[in-house]
Amino acid sequence: MAQIEASLVQITGVRVEETEEGLQVILETAEGSLEVPETRSIGNALIADISNATIAEEFSQSEPIAGIALVSVTSLPGDRVRVAITGTDAPPAADVRSASPSQGESDGQGLVLAVTLGDAGSVAEEDAIQVVVTGEQDEGYYVPNASVGTRTDTPLRDVPASIQVVPRQVIDDRAVTNLADALETTSGVNPETYGGYAFIPRIRGFNSIDAVFVNGSRREVVVFDNPTTDNIERVEVLRGPSSVLFGQGNPGGIINYVTRRPLEDPYYNLTLQGGSFDQIRPSFDISGPLTDDESLLYRFIGSYTREESFVEFANSEIYFLAPSLEWRITPGTTLAADLEFIDSSISSLTCGVPAIGEGVADIPRSRILCESGGFGDLFGKYDLQRYNLSTRLEHEFNQDWSARNTLFFGTYTVRRAAPSSSDFNENTGELQRVIANQDNSFTSFSNNLDVVGNFSTGSIDHRLLLGFEYSRQNTFRNFFFGGEYPSINIFDPEYSDIRFQFDSFPFNGQRELLSTGYGFYLQNQVSFTDNLILVLGGRYDIYEQETINRITDDSSDQTFYAFSPRVGLVYRPVDPLSLYASFTRGFEPSSAILADGSDPDPQRSTQYEVGAKVEFGDLAATLAYFDITRTNIPTTDPDNPTFSILTGEARSRGVEFDISGEILPGWNVTASYAYTDAVVTEDNSGSEGNRFVFTPRHSAALWTTYEIQAGVVEGLGFGLGLLYVDERQADLANSFAVPSYFRTDASLFYRRDNWRAQVNFQNIFDTEYFVGTNEFRAGGVMPGPPFAVVGSISVTF
Repeated sequence: MAQIEASLVQITGVRVEETEEGLQVILETAEGSLEVPETRSIGNALIADISNATIAEEFSQSEPIAGIALVSVTSLPGDRVRVAITGTDAPPAADVRSASPSQGESDGQGLVLAVTLGDAGSVAEEDAIQVVVTGEQDEGYYVPNASVGTRTDTPLRDVPASIQVVPRQVIDDRAVTNLADALETTSGVNPETYGGYAFIPRIRGFNSIDAVFVNGSRREVVVFDNPTTDNIERVEVLRGPSSVLFGQGNPGGIINYVTRRPLEDPYYNLTLQGGSFDQIRPSFDISGPLTDDESLLYRFIGSYTREESFVEFANSEIYFLAPSLEWRITPGTTLAADLEFIDSSISSLTCGVPAIGEGVADIPRSRILCESGGFGDLFGKYDLQRYNLSTRLEHEFNQDWSARNTLFFGTYTVRRAAPSSSDFNENTGELQRVIANQDNSFTSFSNNLDVVGNFSTGSIDHRLLLGFEYSRQNTFRNFFFGGEYPSINIFDPEYSDIRFQFDSFPFNGQRELLSTGYGFYLQNQVSFTDNLILVLGGRYDIYEQETINRITDDSSDQTFYAFSPRVGLVYRPVDPLSLYASFTRGFEPSSAILADGSDPDPQRSTQYEVGAKVEFGDLAATLAYFDITRTNIPTTDPDNPTFSILTGEARSRGVEFDISGEILPGWNVTASYAYTDAVVTEDNSGSEGNRFVFTPRHSAALWTTYEIQAGVVEGLGFGLGLLYVDERQADLANSFAVPSYFRTDASLFYRRDNWRAQVNFQNIFDTEYFVGTNEFRAGGVMPGPPFAVVGSISVTF
């Protein structure tokens, strides 16, 4: 979806100057105007929050003059920039007025904050400082800060971990409408999809279905969902075990998407997208204040999608709504609430192309092997509804201490009735099928309470995080798998017109899984000097799970206890370069049943990682080497084959490289490369030495755009995308594989004033490739889409 933030201004530089009148902070823009903010005092700090603005490179200067301890210009969530001037003994005062363009030698109109010292301060010889900030209207491809690595707003260069952020502008420029597609440009992440709708991310080779978070809170764990990007402001990817901050989970990492927040100024955007396969996709995004004092803000985002597919008889219809509110109760207290609702009807999710020999069958990618009943008949369809509610309460006690409570509640239901692959004759091409009915529901609740404080011990600065998490998930699965359904020959298909009602077969499986987690975590970011930072953290988890067979009333329950530490060191030998090393451990609950009836130990993961990060203006790059070992994996007990023992082990190690930002004015780029060596190292079922499922050894991505900056065709832009994915094994036995592929995308766009037109060309050379696997030979693999054209036009008021 292409959108324009017409009033959004990016701050790209800060200049400090002296004046005779007092301390002045001058904010300027290359184009556009900054709003005049209100100021407030918190402790000894004078605060001015500027709305509808971003900053590419944050600024701070300690003790610029006597009586002033710190001048800083930093970014805030929700497209805001904060100017903070901290007095030594008392908060300064300020008068705010608009600045003329000539003061900052720019074409825009900025602001002047004329600052005087508090009563307890003085300025020797009336010396003063003038801070000048210049900017231009361009959000950029590089985000300097993210909370996913520390649960605090920390510059990425100061986090001893590999983190990549996909900002909103990249999402819009690529015209991607779901989370899986948005992740294609990130290194070490393989977004596996099924028909474009179901989604399993694999991070550093590990199945990471439980790794998707919203605003730092864990979502419900479901496979039949590929979140829309309409309400996503940015996607943050933290690679490696993350239990120290986020509790139980796979060793690969987490994916956290940050939702779009209400704006202070009225904002109205309408977008119409359409393209190949009869796609039609209108959307809207409106925001603004509900009160005169702008203490209550709203945002409302929605979209409707209806499209056919390159797969025969397949189509989909999706409704999405996302209202949100933000209440600024006091200058230091904010309460926000976000709701997401999605209703989807998806027909003919393909059974997949079956395996023949060591590869896959040579049939058209458009061929469907599971018939559809169309929109009016549940048979052959997935019906899906999801509600997510998240709240955030933040309070600043003073300039050093704050608290944040985040709550998430999600509920998700999916109903499916369709034929499913069961066996395949590779000689004749006959695919045996059965009936698969599902009626599943998922409910997730989590609450995180974080307290963050800044203090010093002598010359050493600390940022302390103390937190507690409570989570509960309930998964209820009703299913029928079996019966008879006519077979189909994949080379010469004759489709059946048999349609069963959803309740034609009683469920032969009803299982409920209840899980409850309690997590206590502590983290200290210790700054010995400006260029040496030590990050210490630990979390203790108690995790309970119970599985109930609702047909037989049999049940089993398990309790897991785990401590997950992290130690990381960041050293900046020169200002643009950061070197880091880290050690982390993670855990995840086990489903193993042991012969002696005891609770199994959780699966454990250990990672060693070293890397380098470099920033050159608006361009930043990260290079990382990692080595992850996962232990306590259940494997068959040789003495009691119906039980398990915890001797399985797997290892993933490799190199990742990311670069994002602006090379020259108007020329943006995001690129990545990953080498991943992920294999099973110990197993009793004969899988030792096998590669992880659907994990390429090499992968690389590039997306770049250039927009003409001046002249008659100012606003005209071009984009180019390249994606390479190496060969991947399609099952754990490594019995068949899908070939490597190279895909090329492109775009053409034009923006003028408050509107934008854009055309995206996807898979220009019509490359055949595969994007998902069912992990068994008859189930096969999912083909990727062919060449497609998507056009959009948007207008903003």
